[in-house]
Amino acid sequence: MKKLTDIGVKNTVKVENLLSTGNLKERMLALGLTEGAQINVLRKGPKNNLTVYNIRGSKIALRKEESNLIIVSEI
Repeated sequence: MKKLTDIGVKNTVKVENLLSTGNLKERMLALGLTEGAQINVLRKGPKNNLTVYNIRGSKIALRKEESNLIIVSEI
């Protein structure tokens, strides 16, 4: 399994698991990052610290520390 930060631009993956806990996990779930959700990687910011994803029709920017906590599989 790969982490979301390992996925290149213009690729689509599926959420397998979240490694986050507490408030961060609740925030991720509220953003639509539930098991089985598809994520499209749209673009990476400077120094690859910030990445923009399309999650269930919404564009969401996540920091590298946050996307490291999302386990995904390729579709």
